[in-house]
Amino acid sequence: MRTFRSIARYQEANPAVYTVVTFPFLFAVMFGDWGHGICLLLGALVLIARESRLSTQACARTYHDFLLERLSEALTLTQRLSERGNQNGIDKLGSFMEMLFGGRYVLLLMSLFSIYCGLIYNEFFSVPFHIFGGSAYKCRDATCSDAHSAGLIKFRDPYPFGVDPSWRGSRSELPFLNSLKMKMSILLGVAQMNLGIILSYFNARFFHSSLDIRYQFVPQMIFLNSLFGYLSLLIIIKWCIGSQADLYHVMIYMFLSPTDDLGENELFWGQRPLQIVLLLLALVAVPWMLFPKPFILKKLHSERFQGRNYGMLVSSEFDPDVEPDSAREHHEEFNFSEVFVHQMIHSIEFVLGAVSNTASYLRLWALSLAHSELSTVFYEKVLLLAWGYDNVVIRLIGLAVFAFATAFILLMMETLSAFLHALRLHWVEFQNKFYHGDGYKFTPFSFALITEDDD
Repeated sequence: MRTFRSIARYQEANPAVYTVVTFPFLFAVMFGDWGHGICLLLGALVLIARESRLSTQACARTYHDFLLERLSEALTLTQRLSERGNQNGIDKLGSFMEMLFGGRYVLLLMSLFSIYCGLIYNEFFSVPFHIFGGSAYKCRDATCSDAHSAGLIKFRDPYPFGVDPSWRGSRSELPFLNSLKMKMSILLGVAQMNLGIILSYFNARFFHSSLDIRYQFVPQMIFLNSLFGYLSLLIIIKWCIGSQADLYHVMIYMFLSPTDDLGENELFWGQRPLQIVLLLLALVAVPWMLFPKPFILKKLHSERFQGRNYGMLVSSEFDPDVEPDSAREHHEEFNFSEVFVHQMIHSIEFVLGAVSNTASYLRLWALSLAHSELSTVFYEKVLLLAWGYDNVVIRLIGLAVFAFATAFILLMMETLSAFLHALRLHWVEFQNKFYHGDGYKFTPFSFALITEDDD
């Protein structure tokens, strides 16, 4: 997946080391249902168990495609080879099955993380389970099922793992899950973007680029965490103390009127002066990224070639026209405007990307909510509705429709959708912080490749 889009620059940080874990986890955040995860796990285990046989079929198909490309004019010979393959009992894999077979271990990780996130969401085909006993809350009165969370009384310790099943079926279910998944998406997004910036530091340190550390890594960390790192801190504090503060109001008026009193939205002592300091740091970080590096590069270039032209005036016999080509090549002209424009584009891209990339991680919340609601609709409006009839035929039809919708919509379309969105989050939001991807794939010397190129 990493090399499909681009090839890494020589010796730069390899994102595949982290993607092995973060990719299936972000997929599972959008696909969190341990019933659907078990279905994916069974499919992955089947592909892995039949690995030797399926790999032979995949190789047979590759050989067949090679014959179709190289011997397209020899139709008779191709038909004979195809018939011979069929006589040997080798059934060619389709393109879709080849794709699944090639990603069988990725599918295994995706299914395991889906089971884990499904247990956190407490969803088994959208049905909550009392895995760890009863709920931590009980009803205040008989109308508790239609009441808000204020209608519940806490009488025991919080649910030890995952979402409390008492939220299911209540009027507060959707607002609660919306708030939970949205804040969780922001926390995961800010954490992964910080990881990308930290990897840019290791890149700069490996290539001995102190300028990138001082004027790229440091201001980027300050800018991102002064705004969205602070938002993540507010989310965690709000969860810990159970405050009703409006974080939208806090973040908006942090820019519009940073000196105003926060009132009931204050989460801790000293929050207002801290917000002023963080806002000033974010404002200072922008020119810190933009201006110093181009001027320092110009100064370093001038110092490097200072005095090279003075040697020409010492000897009257020196002719500039006969200067060796090697000396001319090393004395390259420094294009300050090009360097400054490049740095300006990079700085603006990061500043705007810090906002847009954080918002882009909200797709974790959107797709997770869509998956949960679709699963709920299929369960309640198809399976339970059909099960309400005493007719066996209606029940079988409802079961068949539910199985079809689960298999083709939730297990195929939703899997592909979550896969592509997780891929985009890694290619764009994560890798653009440190990954250049302008390298060339290493190809060892081979006489066979030279012969193929000549043909």
